[in-house]
Amino acid sequence: MDQGRRSYLIISGLLLLSSVLVYLNPRSLPAFLLLLSVPLLLYFLHTTGRFKALIAILLLLGIMPVVGIRNIFYLEVAFQIAVFSALALGLNIVVGFAGLLDLGYIAFYAVGAYVWAIFGSKQLLILNAVPGTAPASNQFPLDPNLFWLFLFLAVGLTALTGVLLGTPVLRLRGDYLAIVTLGFGEVIRVLANNLDKPINLTNGPQGITPIQRPPLPPDFITEPLRSLLQALVGHNVSDAQLYNLFFYLMALAVVGVAVTLATRLDNSRLGRAWVAIREDETAAIAMGIPLVRTKLMAFAIGASFSGAMGVLFAANRTFVSPESFSLLASINILVMIILGGIGSIPGVILGAALVTILNIQVLQELSLFFSQLRQQGGIWSQVLSTQLDPAKYQRLIFGVILVVMMIKRPGGILPARRRQLELAESQEETQATD
Repeated sequence: MDQGRRSYLIISGLLLLSSVLVYLNPRSLPAFLLLLSVPLLLYFLHTTGRFKALIAILLLLGIMPVVGIRNIFYLEVAFQIAVFSALALGLNIVVGFAGLLDLGYIAFYAVGAYVWAIFGSKQLLILNAVPGTAPASNQFPLDPNLFWLFLFLAVGLTALTGVLLGTPVLRLRGDYLAIVTLGFGEVIRVLANNLDKPINLTNGPQGITPIQRPPLPPDFITEPLRSLLQALVGHNVSDAQLYNLFFYLMALAVVGVAVTLATRLDNSRLGRAWVAIREDETAAIAMGIPLVRTKLMAFAIGASFSGAMGVLFAANRTFVSPESFSLLASINILVMIILGGIGSIPGVILGAALVTILNIQVLQELSLFFSQLRQQGGIWSQVLSTQLDPAKYQRLIFGVILVVMMIKRPGGILPARRRQLELAESQEETQATD
């Protein structure tokens, strides 16, 4: 099937069919999932790199904005997939490449989000005010264009935070490292929860809002784009919809940079040093690899990805609170990596997409479907208890996924080549022993 012209025809046909279905039925979940399956075919079927790039650009920059404007929820899903893909790529450098189990990775995301939340909101004007008592008439102290500067500052700050975390835990491995990083994640969340006194820096559990968004691009860019989208979707396109598209494109750009960096690092001398440390630290030191510097680089680079996404998240939501950065969020990102394939860049992105879609769309749709059945009465109201709500069982479902993956496919859905070879060698040794 994957030979000759059939691969091109299958991919093109599926892209065309799914695009038409989503366009005609903007609320159809199966049609949207069919559209999102196109990248998988690009990965598995044999085609040229130029064709893959063309289809990817058409899907991400041509089709997704149009169907996203017709159903704005799709842009939200795509934005969240992009955000979690970047986070998973960052954690993959620490866990997948360097083998350092980090359970507090969400803390770096929180640092990036709070950097823009504090400076991009009115929080600087109410440092001495009691939380919740500040007048709403205050003006923002900083220009919203400074968002771009803080996007880069957050990258540097989270990288520095990664170094500060990495320095005291350099001698720790395995479970001990996981416990320390878990504690770090909780420290950041607790600080955000309690730094509302004596100086009200984070506004405590109430969170910070409103947070400024960067201005939309100039009219000579947005107006032609708005006219084009209006002609394609058949209704007016508001500034709010353009903002959703704007954030989606920014998140996509960050993911593009993250993928490029991760790929280059994976094939670099530093990437091979991380793998050597992951496999055997003693042997790596004997081969002349600087252990301290190499580990700190993993923490710093991995953390920097989340810093940029934290700033984007704060500006997109215009609100941040400590509850967004709980331990469960760190576990979710780890699940994405394990599900997709530890150390595998396409696998990590696939894992982020699957978990995000499962979490915010599939489970929600199932809950809504069960609710509608219950409301119809009859046997469904007796069979389907109100407690049977798939969205409530998110943690249970993720736990089952982890158990099944570890037993049936420990390398993940799209395992890294190195991981595949390791598992194959392990199986051969087991068979030889038996």
